[in-house]
Amino acid sequence: MSTINFAAREINCKIVYYGPGMSGKTTNLKHVFSKVPGHLRGEMVSLATEDERTLFFDFLPLDLGTVQGFKTRFHLYTVPGQVFYNASRKLILRGVDGIVFVADSAPNRLRANAESMRNLRENLQEHGIDVRDVPIVLQINKRDLPDALPLSMIRAVVDPRQELMIFEAVSDKGVGVFETLKTVSRLVLERLSQNK
Repeated sequence: MSTINFAAREINCKIVYYGPGMSGKTTNLKHVFSKVPGHLRGEMVSLATEDERTLFFDFLPLDLGTVQGFKTRFHLYTVPGQVFYNASRKLILRGVDGIVFVADSAPNRLRANAESMRNLRENLQEHGIDVRDVPIVLQINKRDLPDALPLSMIRAVVDPRQELMIFEAVSDKGVGVFETLKTVSRLVLERLSQNK
């Protein structure tokens, strides 16, 4: 849930990049971090344990506007992709305002995509959040793989009702990264405007 800093006249929003291990969540964050001017972003922080890593940083967007006179500051987080870090995933989802689900286009990752989406829905439910009440954007990454699965096949297992906005990406080349982020940010701000 977004928080308001009245002294700074800022609304802080939390966007979480979710998906299976090695799908490109961290690559998305690193690309965004590298392109946002230094005076508009905080430091990239990596919380690492022996076996897992979570990245996050915050930034003030250039062109997303204000909500009732307040600037918006977005805090971007990744979750560890491996299923056995579910406690960390749940913790990172607490207070989420928007989600980018990063699916992997590799044929051998189809099941991992489906399991990760199921896990996301379960974790949101445990926080008392209906999946329809939080903006979620689907990014299908690694579209440059020679054996990349068709979008329709990936969508059939991740978003069978075709409810999510979908973006193709090659995050290690920056393709589709900002389009995805701008869309989820816009959806978050629209939701905030409706609730204020």
